[in-house]
Amino acid sequence: MGSYRFILSGGGTGGHIYPAIAIANELKRRHPDAEFLFVGAKDRMEMEKVPQAGYKIEGLWITGIQRKLTLKNLLFPIKLISSLMRANSIVSKFKPHVVIGTGGFASGPLLKMATVKGIPCVLQEQNSFAGITNKLLKDKVEKICVAYDGMEQFFPKDKIVKTGNPVRSDLVELKVTKSESLEYFDLSPKKKTLLVLGGSLGARRINQLVADHLAYFEELGLQVIWQCGKGYYETYKSNQSETIKVHAFLNSMDKAYVAADFIISRAGAGAVSELCLVGKPTFFIPSPVVAEDHQTKNALSLVGHNAAIMIRENDLDKQFKSAFEAVFNSPEKQAELSKNSKALALPNATADICDEIEKLLK
Repeated sequence: MGSYRFILSGGGTGGHIYPAIAIANELKRRHPDAEFLFVGAKDRMEMEKVPQAGYKIEGLWITGIQRKLTLKNLLFPIKLISSLMRANSIVSKFKPHVVIGTGGFASGPLLKMATVKGIPCVLQEQNSFAGITNKLLKDKVEKICVAYDGMEQFFPKDKIVKTGNPVRSDLVELKVTKSESLEYFDLSPKKKTLLVLGGSLGARRINQLVADHLAYFEELGLQVIWQCGKGYYETYKSNQSETIKVHAFLNSMDKAYVAADFIISRAGAGAVSELCLVGKPTFFIPSPVVAEDHQTKNALSLVGHNAAIMIRENDLDKQFKSAFEAVFNSPEKQAELSKNSKALALPNATADICDEIEKLLK
């Protein structure tokens, strides 16, 4: 038998891209001669991140539907037809054995055309509230790999497999030491460290919160690793100091997690899965502008197990300091949050997803 061919499609944000790359890496480890092709949306971050990971990618002219009437919405039917035609051409030419969709605009047209051609497809849904693309595809795919319980409200029960979300391989088994990690960020081993994560694109409200509380963190004796996002770096880079390290993007997440004693983060599905593995006391500040408020639902899945703290953006001014100090001043609470979050981790997610994909190769 010749080598297998896989198409992976997903993008728009790191939460869709990195799971796809993790799945491809594991499949490549199992099948070194396999061929891989990614399909993403033109002008989105996957067109940069996927080639950096060593894979070829094709772009579709597709965007999501805006919530208000805009010119982009008027173009959507044209973009959709164009993307379906392009997806049909890609699938016909590449002839994949299996197609994997991790969500995002481009995966809709790509998996739609793959299912029309009878090619087996697997969905990977990262969030506790399913995305619209995956919901539209649910009846035509063979398997749907999920990270949360209760997904029967969105998908056929017989297709659901709870695997968890793929995370970067270097996070499954953290090999760097605390001292190495602190040295990497030029920080002191004598101080506690706060890691701030706003997602791959940055988070305006979290950045404002951190900027307003730099003096407060200094009073507590904290040093800060602050990932502010590419679009916000120019605004906040002047805050760089001996104890405040400002980064547009963190390329060494393993070192960032090991260095951290406390974490402030958005509640994207990838971040939640990673933070369960890491097991550090975490304060989730969900984005209120994502579809179906799914980040709040992701965070609540941990809060319900006493595994994290959640503060809504609207409540930050009133609640942040008291919530932070309640954890900062209590080693017992810190240990409890760490223990409970680690108990929710699913470290074998990538392997389990690839097991389901391999079942379809027959």
